[in-house]
Amino acid sequence: MKKIKTVEIFTDGACSGNPGPGGFGVVLRFGNTEKELSGGCSATTNNRMELLGVITGLSALKESCEVKLTTDSKYVVDSVTKGWVYGWKKKGWIKSDKKPALNVDLWQQLLPLLEKHKVTFIWVKGHAGHPENERCDSLAVEQRDKYSRNLQGGQN
Repeated sequence: MKKIKTVEIFTDGACSGNPGPGGFGVVLRFGNTEKELSGGCSATTNNRMELLGVITGLSALKESCEVKLTTDSKYVVDSVTKGWVYGWKKKGWIKSDKKPALNVDLWQQLLPLLEKHKVTFIWVKGHAGHPENERCDSLAVEQRDKYSRNLQGGQN
C-alpha cells in the first residue's frame, strides 16, 4: 500500500478596506521542496482571501495527502474545526442566528477538498513573527497592492 504524503501548507489573506482590493499568499512544503502561490482581486473581503488561500493551497495538491495547514484565520479554523460550516450546509447555508452564511461559493469549493485530504488546521497569531505566516502575508499584501494600484489606474 502506498504511503500517503505529508504536506505543509501555510496561508494568509490581506484586504485593504473590507470590502476592497485583496490578496492571498500560500506556501506549500513537501520535504525540502517549497512552492509559493498567490492571487487576489479588486473587490473582496479579508475572509474571502483567507478562504481562497486555503482552497488554492489544497487545490494545488495532485493526490490525496495528509496536510498540516497553518493559518492566522480564526474564521477558517473555527468554521471547520468547530463544525460550524457543516451545520450551515445542513441548514441550507443558514447560520444559527438565522442569517445567511457568508462566502457560500468558497465553502462549497473547500468542503470537497477537506474530504479529499486529511487536513489538520493549525492556528497561529498573525504578525507575530511566524516565518511562513510572514512570508504568506508578504505575498498577500503584494497582490492586494497590485489590485489596489489597478483600481487607481496605475501599472502593475
